[in-house]
Amino acid sequence: MNGICGIMALASAQMYSSFEFTCPCLPDYNYAYGIGILIVPPIWFFLLGYVLNNNISVLTEEWKRPVGKRRKDPAVLRYMFSSMTQRALIAPAVWVAVTLMDGKSFLCAFSPTTDLSEFLNESHHSLSKKELLKLQARIPCKDVFDGYEIISREAAIRYIRCLSQACGWTFLMVITIAAFLIRAIRPCFTQAAFLKTKYWSHYIDTERKLFDETCKEHAKSFAKVCIQQYFESISGEIVPQFQLPTKKGKGNKDDDGEKQKSDEEKLLGIRKEEDMNKVLWNWHTCKPALFLNKHAEDMNMNGHAHLDTLSLSDELYTQTPMKNTAVAYYSKV
Repeated sequence: MNGICGIMALASAQMYSSFEFTCPCLPDYNYAYGIGILIVPPIWFFLLGYVLNNNISVLTEEWKRPVGKRRKDPAVLRYMFSSMTQRALIAPAVWVAVTLMDGKSFLCAFSPTTDLSEFLNESHHSLSKKELLKLQARIPCKDVFDGYEIISREAAIRYIRCLSQACGWTFLMVITIAAFLIRAIRPCFTQAAFLKTKYWSHYIDTERKLFDETCKEHAKSFAKVCIQQYFESISGEIVPQFQLPTKKGKGNKDDDGEKQKSDEEKLLGIRKEEDMNKVLWNWHTCKPALFLNKHAEDMNMNGHAHLDTLSLSDELYTQTPMKNTAVAYYSKV
């Protein structure tokens, strides 16, 4: 995500350099156009930073999920939101800084209202206030400006751009100081709480990724076993005289057996559509408590023993012969 934020920052600077700035040079529209160029693209980059951040869905899920056996910590949600906000603000800050340093939008927005009396000739007293406002609004437009004998255009442009660059450096100083206070001083006062919220925010993100990977592996194994069973059932209906004899080596049989066993293990005892739907529903409505057990008989603490329809697991337990030795069964979930 840091790399994406860096790319967005470079893209914002590149977009500004390739952007064709066209000031309307009208008193009623200069301010709206200049401020719009300064504010609207940063808002778009800010929202785009949230869209490209995958943690926004994790934050929404954690905020809206039912409590179940796991309570929701508001501090963790605040940490995740502040982390995403800080990354999303990088590209808008770059756009605002580059825009202020260049000074074109600032010149367009404030040329009609800036006090330029120091650059006026003595003949300006014959102009009304409205005419002077229109003349100053045409300063950014070299092609339409016609008051060279009244006001020094180059001097006025240099003055307004100097103000814009001063605002740009002030903006950079403010955001740098704010970033320093957030990144350096805050953990000094609440180090224990900061470490706790940081750990559990990473846990929530990692848990979701591992759950998605486990679901993908289970779906792949489920589809593979389902297809194999389909072809095995179809092969029984084919007339034997049309079957060609095939020879397999011992090694191939062993490899096929290992692959079949691996696919069976990845099913984790869930072999029905209703069972899988119930697992997914239970994961959403009642996530397991953050308490790790050693033995499989305590699986109820982790919320994984709510499936009444897992006939395969019941058969495995009923068919296991009684032994005098103690055997521990571990969950693969």
